Amino acid sequence: MYYDTKNNQHGMAHDPFKAVVVPRPIGWISSLSPDGVLNLAPYSFFNAVSDKPPMVIFSSGGRKDSLKNIEASGEFTCSIATDALRSAMNMSSAAVGPEIDEFKLAGLSPAASRFVKAPRVAQSPVALECRLWKTLELPPPEGKSESLWTVVFGEVIGVYIDDHYLRDGRVDVAAMRPIARLGYMDYAVVGAENMFGLNRPTVSPDGKSATVEDKAWDGVYR
Repeated sequence: MYYDTKNNQHGMAHDPFKAVVVPRPIGWISSLSPDGVLNLAPYSFFNAVSDKPPMVIFSSGGRKDSLKNIEASGEFTCSIATDALRSAMNMSSAAVGPEIDEFKLAGLSPAASRFVKAPRVAQSPVALECRLWKTLELPPPEGKSESLWTVVFGEVIGVYIDDHYLRDGRVDVAAMRPIARLGYMDYAVVGAENMFGLNRPTVSPDGKSATVEDKAWDGVYR
């Protein structure tokens, strides 16, 4: 199968693009409106893009409440959606009016952030406190005059991690069981049963070959 993305002549009921770029982490974005209304929404077009400085991005289809609030306030938080919070995450995706607090709608508790005004999800084991760097409108689709998507870049200025998930100087991701978005209405869970480690190759002194050692990671990024 092969198809031209401009014409979407794939012959399928749904565009398969989002079903093949997987898994995608979920950015559970919290923001505060100028009127003081809390907003919480999950975004699957989300990821970290650098660590020095630590930066994350997410993209909004249309000018949703999250985008408007972040442009007005210049800040937001991103909490990690986990298996235990899957139903609450899903409920917070409801396209309710801007006057509705999705924390209440989803039965979640807001917890005060340290560096930004937007709260994090209290039940989530990890949260990133972010300051807006810039927004970028993506090119409009073929035949359209206006962009449909806006990318939000945020610098992470604070990180919250529940101490329960710290083990021997590392974060126990498997114990948190974060969820990720697949295609259509499908999701996946990251757990100990489906995690594995791989050492990076060690390059020979002459730079012409490489080997991979079959042993526990030594803690050095190569």
